[in-house]
Amino acid sequence: MFETSLTNKRIAKNTLLLYFRMIFMMLVSLYTSRVILEALGVEDFGVYNVVGGVVSMFGFLNSAMSSSTQRYITFELGREVMSEQQKVFTTSVQIHMFIALIVVLLGETVGLWFLENKMVIDQSRHSAAFWVFQCSVLTMAVSIISVPYNAIIIAHEKMSAFAYISVVEVVLKLCIVFLLLVTPFDKLIFYAVLLLVVQLMVRVIYGSYCNRHFKETKLRCIWDKSMFKEMMGFAGWNLIGNCASILSTQGVNILLNIFFGPTVNAARGVAVQVQNAVLQFSQNFQTALNPQITKNYAKGDREAMYKLIIRSSRFSFFLLFFLSLPIFLMTQEVLELWLKRVPDYSAVFLKISLMIVTVDAMVNPLMVAATATGHVRHYQTIVGGVVMLITPVAYVALKLGAAPPAVFVVHFIVCVVAAIARIYILKSLIGLSVRNYVTQVGKNLLMVILVGVPLPLSLYYFVTPDNFLRMVSLGVVCMLSVAMAVYSVGMDVNEKKFVTDQFVKKFNCKK
Repeated sequence: MFETSLTNKRIAKNTLLLYFRMIFMMLVSLYTSRVILEALGVEDFGVYNVVGGVVSMFGFLNSAMSSSTQRYITFELGREVMSEQQKVFTTSVQIHMFIALIVVLLGETVGLWFLENKMVIDQSRHSAAFWVFQCSVLTMAVSIISVPYNAIIIAHEKMSAFAYISVVEVVLKLCIVFLLLVTPFDKLIFYAVLLLVVQLMVRVIYGSYCNRHFKETKLRCIWDKSMFKEMMGFAGWNLIGNCASILSTQGVNILLNIFFGPTVNAARGVAVQVQNAVLQFSQNFQTALNPQITKNYAKGDREAMYKLIIRSSRFSFFLLFFLSLPIFLMTQEVLELWLKRVPDYSAVFLKISLMIVTVDAMVNPLMVAATATGHVRHYQTIVGGVVMLITPVAYVALKLGAAPPAVFVVHFIVCVVAAIARIYILKSLIGLSVRNYVTQVGKNLLMVILVGVPLPLSLYYFVTPDNFLRMVSLGVVCMLSVAMAVYSVGMDVNEKKFVTDQFVKKFNCKK
C-alpha cells in the first residue's frame, strides 16, 4: 500500500512537471507558428512542411527502434540489474548511430531523387528546397542519436530534467523566430539551418545530463551480439507499425502536394501545429504513466497493469476532450484569431485531426502494454496492416475526384477500426478483459460526451462567438461543462474521493 502511494505521488508529480513543460511549449509554439507562417509566406511554409515530411519518412527505422529502446531500458530498470542496464544502453546507442547513417544514405539517394523529380515546388524555390532538405536530413540524424538519452531520462522518471531541457529547446526556437524577422538571408534556408543548430545544442545538453546522473550511460567498448539481435528483432516487428504510422501521416501529406500543391500542405501544417499542441495534454499524462505499465509487467503485477491501462485510456480521452471541444466548436474563429492569413481547408483539416488524435491517444496505453510484453508480432502485423490502408484508400478517393478533406475522413475511419483491433489483441496478449475495458472506458466516455456537449453546443448556435470576449466565454463554458461531466459520470468512486480530498486539502492550506 505504501509503495502504491509513493508510485501515485510520483506519477502525479511527474505529470505536473510535464504539464508545466507542455503549457510553456504550447504557448510558444503557437506564437512561433504564426510568426513563421507570416515570415515565410504560405508557399514557403508549405514547402518546408512537405520537404520535412519527406525526410521524416526515412525516420521509420528510428521510430521502430525508439520504442524498442524505451521498452528494454524501462524493463531492465524494473528488474534492477545494473550490468543489464549498461548493456542495453550501450547496445541501443550503437544501433541508433547505425540507423542515423542509414537515414542519411537513404535521404541523399532516394529522398533527393524524389525531391528533384516528384515534388510539386515552384522552380524559383528549388534551390531553397534543396538546402532545406539537406538540413532536415542532418537534423533527423542528430535526433536519432539522441533517442537512447531521452529514453533513459523517461525510464528513470526524471521528468524535471526532461521538462527543463525541453523548455531550453523551445526558448532557442523562439530566438530563431526573432532572428528570422531581421535576417537579410533567404528566410527558408536560414530557418532550416538554425533548427539544425538548435538540435545539435539540445543533443549536447541531453548527453551531458545523462552522463552526470546515470551510471549506465557511461559507454563501454562492448559488442553484445545476443542483445543486438534481441533488440533488433523486437524493433523489426515494430517496424511494421511505424511504417504504417509514417505512411498515414507523411504519405497523406505527399498525396496532398501531388494533387493540390504546397498551399494545401500549408493548411495541413497549420492543422498539425494545433493538433500537436492539444495532443501534448494526453502525451504528458501518458509519459508519466507509461514506465509504470512496463515496470508492473516486469514485476508480474498484472492487476496493477490492467488498472493503469484502463485509467490511462479514460483520462487521456478526458484531457483531450476538455481542450478539443472549444476548439472544435470555434475552429474558424480560433484560427482567425491566431493567424493573420488562414490557408484554405485549415478549419476542416483541424476538426477531423482532433477527432483522430483523440481516438489514438485513448488507445495508446494498449500499445504500451503490448510493447511491455516483448511479443509484438501479432499486434504490429494486424494493427499496422489496418493503418497502412489509409494512404492507398486516400489515393483512390483523390483519383475519383474527392476534395482534400476526404483523406482525413479516411484516416479517422481507419483509426477507429484499428482501435477496436487493439482491444481484442490485448485480450489474447495479456488477458485484458474486453468487457471491463469497454465498460470502464467506452461507457464512461459516451456518458461524458452526452452530458458535457449539449450546453456548449446550444450556446454556440444561440450566442455567435463573433468577438474575443464571446469566444473566451464560450471556451470557459465548454471546459466547465466537460469538467463537470467528467467528475459526475466519468470517474469512479475512488477517483472522485481523490479529487475531493485534494481540493479540500488545497482549500484548507489557503485558509
